[in-house]
Amino acid sequence: MTEKEKMLAGLLYDPCINLLAKERLYAQDICFQLNQLSPLAENQRQRLFEKLLGKTGQQFTIMPGFQCDYGYNIEIGENFFANFNCIMLDAAKISFGDNVLVAPNCGFYTSGHPIDSQTRNSGLEFAKPITVGNNVWIGGNVIVLPNVTIGDNSVIAAGSIVDRDIPSNVVAMGSPCRVHKTLKEY
Repeated sequence: MTEKEKMLAGLLYDPCINLLAKERLYAQDICFQLNQLSPLAENQRQRLFEKLLGKTGQQFTIMPGFQCDYGYNIEIGENFFANFNCIMLDAAKISFGDNVLVAPNCGFYTSGHPIDSQTRNSGLEFAKPITVGNNVWIGGNVIVLPNVTIGDNSVIAAGSIVDRDIPSNVVAMGSPCRVHKTLKEY
């Protein structure tokens, strides 16, 4: 397997190989362009995001301060909104359903490093996907860690660190994030 195939399969991989480094540099360049655009350049912003991201809905807004690793592993649904300073480390797939609201300063981190220091110091890392369902609201300064699914219609309160799956139809909060209350089903 190539290092990219290992990355996409969730195995330990070397992120410093030439192909992955070039792909990250390409994404960083597009993010730089996006973050330098005038707020009035909406059409140009949409075209750049459509070029960068793996999949988009027709209607979406991502405010400046956006950063990602690769871009092609990010899929956003219809009516997606991400406020200022969103970071998506997308070595694995990050999927958002329809009608998702992401408040400022949120991070979605699919990448991780081995706990064993010898393996970690060798430069290897891994990536696990993040999935966010439909009709989800994620409050400010939330961090979502690798291998997490957030169910439909849920709310993640500001400042939470999401390190495990959150079911549908709940309000969850805290560090670590836990279900606080169940919402009526739709």
